[in-house]
Amino acid sequence: MNRTAEKNLRGRKKSQWTYGRPSTGSRIFDCCNVAFMILLMVITVYPFLYVLFASLSEPLRLYSHRGFLIAPLGFSLKGYHFVLNYRAIWNGYAVTIFLATVGTACTLITSLLFAYVLSKTDSMLHGFFTFAAVFTMYFNGGMIPTYLIVKELGLLDSLWSLILPGLISTYYVIILRTSIMGIPREMTESAELDGANEIVILVRILIPLIVPTIAAIGLFIVVGYWNSWTNALLYIQDGKKQPLQMILRQIVVNNDMSAAAGSGASNRSGEDSATRLLLKYATIIVSIIPIICVYPFLQKYFTKGVMIGAIKG
Repeated sequence: MNRTAEKNLRGRKKSQWTYGRPSTGSRIFDCCNVAFMILLMVITVYPFLYVLFASLSEPLRLYSHRGFLIAPLGFSLKGYHFVLNYRAIWNGYAVTIFLATVGTACTLITSLLFAYVLSKTDSMLHGFFTFAAVFTMYFNGGMIPTYLIVKELGLLDSLWSLILPGLISTYYVIILRTSIMGIPREMTESAELDGANEIVILVRILIPLIVPTIAAIGLFIVVGYWNSWTNALLYIQDGKKQPLQMILRQIVVNNDMSAAAGSGASNRSGEDSATRLLLKYATIIVSIIPIICVYPFLQKYFTKGVMIGAIKG
């Protein structure tokens, strides 16, 4: 009995000493997980760093460089000088800011109104409106019919042609509707008993409770407008009304540097090719910096906002 009790006591002390310490398999898993996340971070961040380093490099050294780039090749702000003197860039900024602000506001307002209607399951024609909304997620008229509609409405070469055709996204409407339906019905019923109408209920009761969802969706919409260029390619012919991404496409894809070349770029073939390459990288950085600055302010709403609208309902 004494030997058995002593063995049990030793085993208990050993278990207490090892309690809370990770096992070998857990350590291996943690190391593999950390290594994988570091690799994923490098794969995600390195392209941006490459463009940033290239935009700060000397043109000729960058043009002759091959392979990875882990630091600027020298230091030069020549590319940014050309970009900032390129008038089309500033016109593109003005158009894109208009689209990102007015387009986002219009899309959020219409999506919220539509989502509020769909959240009322006892309303007239609720099933029909829900079916009509979901149907558009899988079927649409196509590019040519949409172009003909925009043309018949007289929206060609108008900035509203970049907003109205995609004003409401069914995906965002469904998320907002689910988020609204997650709010207890008793809150809206008590407001109705107090004499509040539908607009007051939506603006003063429901919207403050789903701010995280609205913020997350608003950021998605802003990024969508900021990166959009396909509709501008179809509907906008006036160069002064083209958004920033269209200007970027002309520089990166079409090598359109006539305006920048006139601002001081060299006409010699070697230096001209190097300047073209440098200008591409500088333009990319200039075009993405504003939207990157928005992310830190709304990042905290991502998980909370989307999960609130996706789980309940």
